[in-house]
Amino acid sequence: MTEPTNGVRVEKSGIVGRVIMDRPAKRNALDRASTEAMLEGLGALERDPAVRIILVTGEGPDFCVGMDPRAALAMSEATPEEAREDVEVAGRLLLTIRALMKPVVCAVHGRALGLGAAIAIAADMVLAHQDAEFGFPEVRFGSVPAMAMTLLRRAVGEKQGADLVLTGRIVDAEEAGRIGLCSRVLTAATFEDETAAVLAGLARSSVTALALTKWLYYKLDTMTFDDGVAAAVVTGVEARSTDDFKSGMKRALEESLKAGQG
Repeated sequence: MTEPTNGVRVEKSGIVGRVIMDRPAKRNALDRASTEAMLEGLGALERDPAVRIILVTGEGPDFCVGMDPRAALAMSEATPEEAREDVEVAGRLLLTIRALMKPVVCAVHGRALGLGAAIAIAADMVLAHQDAEFGFPEVRFGSVPAMAMTLLRRAVGEKQGADLVLTGRIVDAEEAGRIGLCSRVLTAATFEDETAAVLAGLARSSVTALALTKWLYYKLDTMTFDDGVAAAVVTGVEARSTDDFKSGMKRALEESLKAGQG
């Protein structure tokens, strides 16, 4: 186990890289230093050729309860320029998670609130423990869940998102799964094993195919329908030129012949 740097541990286990928020006494609330440490950790794992999948988790009873209120209160006395720089770090973290070419999976237990919930839904997949809770309670404390809104509207739609950000209410894992805040809800008994199985399943796929799939999936947000289809054509052609595609199609052909489908 590595020692945390500014409340964040970065570890590798085979092909899986882990970014672990490690401030359990603060319920993994993030300040600027820990947010920057997460950015550095994600970047290091993206550059590591041995890492194929990135897992984001939290140490202790909660995933992440959002911004550290002590740090946030201190920033309320800062200059507008200093405040902007502080908020931009959180924005860069969410953008980085989306921009990484490697799949990012969040395994959420306990509470994922505010920035913590935004980090979760920025990931490609969110695996929620059956006891997990999600929410954006900023309005209850005179703030705005600004960093989460772009992601939230895409994840759950306009009306569900407005309900969450205007009321600040907390939803359980079952509701989170139903409205689209998480990919899967896992039972307590199988949470660790099923998380490991998802990571192993992702790792069996082609690195290039995963990267191209992730890139196109989010690029479609900025495109018209026609442009999206055109981008799909270009990406499909690019995928077919790779060695991974050729070897994959050979395996598919072999399997179809064995099954008597050739």
